[in-house]
Amino acid sequence: MGIIQAKETHGKRSSSISFALRWKRENLRLILLSAIISIAMTFMFLMLLYGTAEKSVSVVVNGQETVVKTKEWVLQHLLDEQAITIGEYDEVSIPLGSTIKDGDRIEINQAVPIVVKADGKVSTVYTTKKTVQAAIGELDIQLRKQDRVTPSLNTAVADSMAVTVTRVDKQVSESERAMPFAIVKKKDPSLEEGKEKLVQTGKEGVVVERVERQYENGVLVSSKVVGKVVEAKAVNQVVAIGTKKEEPKVHTLSNNSPSVTTQTKGGVTFKAKKVIKNVTLTAYTADVESTGKDEDHPDYGITASGTKVREGRTIAVDPKIIPIGWWVYIEGIGFRRAEDTGSAIKGNKIDVYFDNSNIANKFGRKKGYTVYVLGPNKPSST
Repeated sequence: MGIIQAKETHGKRSSSISFALRWKRENLRLILLSAIISIAMTFMFLMLLYGTAEKSVSVVVNGQETVVKTKEWVLQHLLDEQAITIGEYDEVSIPLGSTIKDGDRIEINQAVPIVVKADGKVSTVYTTKKTVQAAIGELDIQLRKQDRVTPSLNTAVADSMAVTVTRVDKQVSESERAMPFAIVKKKDPSLEEGKEKLVQTGKEGVVVERVERQYENGVLVSSKVVGKVVEAKAVNQVVAIGTKKEEPKVHTLSNNSPSVTTQTKGGVTFKAKKVIKNVTLTAYTADVESTGKDEDHPDYGITASGTKVREGRTIAVDPKIIPIGWWVYIEGIGFRRAEDTGSAIKGNKIDVYFDNSNIANKFGRKKGYTVYVLGPNKPSST
């Protein structure tokens, strides 16, 4: 009996242990599942709580800041809420999928298209830069100091702005140019008037010019001389101009000279031995102004021929033209006698004597008179 009892006791213990193990495993799974569910519900609660909380966020678009109130917790959702579209080339300070929280500051720079013309190409590019210089700096365009950008580099970028890059090149070259000689005319008193004589032959000079040519995009737009060097000076051509006047041919008149014409003037008929045309008449007196002698001078009023001046008779002449002592007939004046001379009375000039200086001054200078040279005797009326 004792052996059988022992067997029964062993069987009961084995069953108790198996049941305990099974219970422990089943409750452990339940505990773990309960813990997971609790954590998930806590997370969802927190997310719900966080998502429904209102936040204050600063949104800066192209430098314009706006503070918005939102319950969104993802940046993309906030932007959709504010109807802000982010383009392909726009810049955003944080990724669109980032979580946002109260007090965040979001900066957005929206790209604008600009049309760039450079090196024969026209391209449309999008940029968020603020100036033309910064925008071009993003492109593969190398600017040189002499190149010109329109509008200027410091101009603010605007939507659909047209930017032109003009390539400017300057070239300096040298060229020789003939420098013409000048013709210099010099008066020569030893050469007869009206004649010319080559004294020195002219010779062209040589000047080297430095010319700067400016090209814009390969096209010549300007050319200017930036320097000159005279390699050979020009030699002036010198021409002598004659000033020597031909001495007038003087035909010495005498009482035996034949008469050339017979005239009747004022009822007097006379024969003239010479006719002088285009004679210039002036007037003088015996005073200091005309003769340099005052009334106290011993020769006051005495002519070169020794006679006493007399109005209506005395005239001063060039003795080479009209002999002293001869009578003449002056058209419009009448008969006068050549009794005096004067330093200014040369050639076809006659000085008519007047007693009164006022009358002499009023007489002035008269041109174009015809004078008949008669002889030593005054003609008398018929």
